[in-house]
Amino acid sequence: MVITRPVIQTFDLTMIYPNGKQTKPALDNLNLSIRPGEIFGYLGPNGAGKTTTIRLLLDLIRPTAGHASIFGLDVRQHSVQLHRRIGFLPGELSLWDGLTAKEVIHYIGRVRGGLDMKYVGSLAERLEFDMSMKVRSYSSGNKRKLGLILALMNRPELLILDEPTNGLDPLMQQIFLQLMHETRLDGRTVFLSSHILNEVQEICDRVGILRSGQLKEVKTVSDLTHAGFRWVTVQFDDAASVDMVADLEGVTDVSAREDKLKLKLTGEFDPLIRAIGEQYIVDIQVQEPTLEEVFLTYYGDTPAMRSNHRNVKEVVL
Repeated sequence: MVITRPVIQTFDLTMIYPNGKQTKPALDNLNLSIRPGEIFGYLGPNGAGKTTTIRLLLDLIRPTAGHASIFGLDVRQHSVQLHRRIGFLPGELSLWDGLTAKEVIHYIGRVRGGLDMKYVGSLAERLEFDMSMKVRSYSSGNKRKLGLILALMNRPELLILDEPTNGLDPLMQQIFLQLMHETRLDGRTVFLSSHILNEVQEICDRVGILRSGQLKEVKTVSDLTHAGFRWVTVQFDDAASVDMVADLEGVTDVSAREDKLKLKLTGEFDPLIRAIGEQYIVDIQVQEPTLEEVFLTYYGDTPAMRSNHRNVKEVVL
């Protein structure tokens, strides 16, 4: 049996920011293991601890307790060595405004050691990015494209990306997804923090859900979206009524329109079938929840989520 070492591993990683009397951890005993060659989605609302995790992994800040390793190397003792093997895109990208994009690329390429400008040109072409302009003249979307090029250009073994498609138009978002699929095919690993849940659902192998500094769940996207509940739509040969299932355990969010009854079912089907069994059923459709809906089961009771529940894709995670 071949034992594969995790690319990223954290051990009771904890961070408490000194802030007067505030002692609540920004990150609370995080134990996380990222496998080689996977795209891992890291989800949580603002303040959940995602950026803190990334900063700790990159040794930009030091933990209050616990430790972390990347490629089996301690992130504090080997930070310089590890940074050469990591492509990083921060949530807020700060570069030299007076330099052109090409000058920034050449400079960072020299620092990392080695640069394949043919590959850089290919990335710029696919992202429709003009490298000749000065950084100060770029829009936020074009600065994001430059950040992606800088993260990808050395074909790093590990990509750590914080909101990578923020500011990109839908076409460029699709190009990004293609690049991530290619990265996976190369056997490289991606640690991805994103607020676009359908994007995470499309490309991630596993997802970790973080809340108030604590890791609440780690599952494959498939397992996560198959867990807990399903949407059920029943069509009758006569008018439907919510009274049919109003008091049925495991049934919520019931609505009726003409001959169709739609509901959220948690648990087994048998009680539902028995409750509606006296009616003639024309059709039953069952739909698994999306990742967005699963996410709301973890965060739907928070004020931020309640105020944004009509547009989940735009919630800042």
